[in-house]
Amino acid sequence: MRVGIDARELAGQVTGVGRYLDGLLAEWASTGIAARHHLVLYAPSALSQQYSGFDVRVLPGAPGTWWQQTTLASALRRDALDVFFAPQYTAPILINVPTVLVIYDVSFAAHPEWFRTLEGVRLRTLARLSAAAAREIVTISEFSRQEIAEHLRVDVRRIHVIPPGIPYRSTAADASSRSARLLYVGSIFNRRHVLDLIRAFAEVARAHADASLDLVGDNRSYPFEDIMSAIAREQLGDRIRWHRYANEAHLSDLYGRARAFAFFSEYEGLGMTPLEALAAGVPPLLYDTSVAREACGHAAIYVAPGDQRAAIRAIETLLYDDGERANVLGARETTLARYSWPRAASDTLSIIEQCR
Repeated sequence: MRVGIDARELAGQVTGVGRYLDGLLAEWASTGIAARHHLVLYAPSALSQQYSGFDVRVLPGAPGTWWQQTTLASALRRDALDVFFAPQYTAPILINVPTVLVIYDVSFAAHPEWFRTLEGVRLRTLARLSAAAAREIVTISEFSRQEIAEHLRVDVRRIHVIPPGIPYRSTAADASSRSARLLYVGSIFNRRHVLDLIRAFAEVARAHADASLDLVGDNRSYPFEDIMSAIAREQLGDRIRWHRYANEAHLSDLYGRARAFAFFSEYEGLGMTPLEALAAGVPPLLYDTSVAREACGHAAIYVAPGDQRAAIRAIETLLYDDGERANVLGARETTLARYSWPRAASDTLSIIEQCR
């Protein structure tokens, strides 16, 4: 079977969608799927690493909507594919190829106020057209399954929940010996309330001289949130560190040094980075939402969105209360058992093969 895959997110700096696709490809390569099927990776520039066993086709251009709907679409029509796998919310519209589409969340449709007008219109239009044309849709949580059905007007029977894998991370430092470092990982969107996190952490830091905060993620906020000014206002010097991007080695090091993780998001498709924190032995603090509960279960501390006093107390608890940290981490095995790359890769492949 000849399967085309949109691999744009594996070129350049690899973040959320790229890491998801990399997890699938690594499993397909290790289990021989890449050899059994002809898997073609399409990208506008060289990939960030080698993918042995895959046919990589570079179609030069800027990795945006125009490239997807013209350059990529033309290549797909020429290449006589059996199935096309689109892991990035949208797919080329004018192709006569059965498509499996991955949609992680529909924040652009559920909360259009979070997006610039033209960007929101583009995302909503392409996602609805792509979802309507797709043979099957994959998502990562039951919450997103219901959101996709409602906001993109898709029959829920065509939407399949396949949680991603969350591999355990080897860390240099034993959890009990880590310093009081709080960690946030994720692109900075307004819905993730990073400014509130900075303010809450600063209250804890003024009471504890050893506390520090690492923020990892590029600033994609709209309306714009001035992260540097917010950090400067707290006058904590290098105790708040902002890493606009961290490669896999750097990210593993940050997880390995952290004692607690905070993610004040009011809307996610699942919330991958809190699960990655758990896999590294770092207990997460989350806003109490239905999808956060679905993702992490008992393996987290939850605070009501916007309750700043509760957030301050919870940060202090996770950094300094070993008993409470142990309670949270005691539930991580049960939680993480739901997230397996072998299972995710096998289930996703089954959907692809059914579309032939």
